Amino acid sequence: MLFGMNNKASTRPPVLSARNVQKSFVGGDGTRLDILLGIDLDVGSGERIAITGASGTGKSTLLHILGSLDRPSSGQILVDSKAVSELSEDELAEMRNHYVGFVFQFHHLLREFTALENVMMPALIAGVAQSEARDRSRELLEEVGVIGRESHKPRQLSGGEQQRVAVARALVNQPLVLLADEPSGNLDTQTSQRLHDLIFKLRAGRELSMVVVTHNLDLARRADRVLVLQEGRLEPAAKE
Repeated sequence: MLFGMNNKASTRPPVLSARNVQKSFVGGDGTRLDILLGIDLDVGSGERIAITGASGTGKSTLLHILGSLDRPSSGQILVDSKAVSELSEDELAEMRNHYVGFVFQFHHLLREFTALENVMMPALIAGVAQSEARDRSRELLEEVGVIGRESHKPRQLSGGEQQRVAVARALVNQPLVLLADEPSGNLDTQTSQRLHDLIFKLRAGRELSMVVVTHNLDLARRADRVLVLQEGRLEPAAKE
């Protein structure tokens, strides 16, 4: 087996599902480009899934649709058994903030705020009391190994520290699922390894599902299930 892991589908109830998800783009000349051709996916509670594939196959597009940052051309996304298409814009924003945590290749920290303030932000938006948001955020910053740097702004942090703060921010609202898009793509090999260790350590202490888009085989090998996106469809990773 290529990744040395069990690629059987999870039997646990799904916290995130895709049903026949399709995505197309139409160019200025009217030409249609089909990216996703009927994606079906169930993510079980606590399950770790890695999605690999060549560049330009639509992995990031799929992840954005799973996280409701983008809408499919057709098909349906369900989060905790709730159909995303039936939610109002306000309900959709609330769902993203409470149920889904995001980590991207670039940290997307707000440069005018400190590390602590960046982590607190989603909790404050969710209506968490400032004292509780601060306590949660400090605990997470300690857990990710940047305690003592909480008053630093992003430009004062290393690339690895910035990404650790981004992971803490993604977890502050205690989401059901973490979606990560090439989380170590901008980091050197040693820093990438430490970040991978951190992500799986954090997940181990929580009933947290994960979907990670990656080219990094070390990261993919640590998943419960590895899928390949090719020609618009998800397939189990090849065995060898």
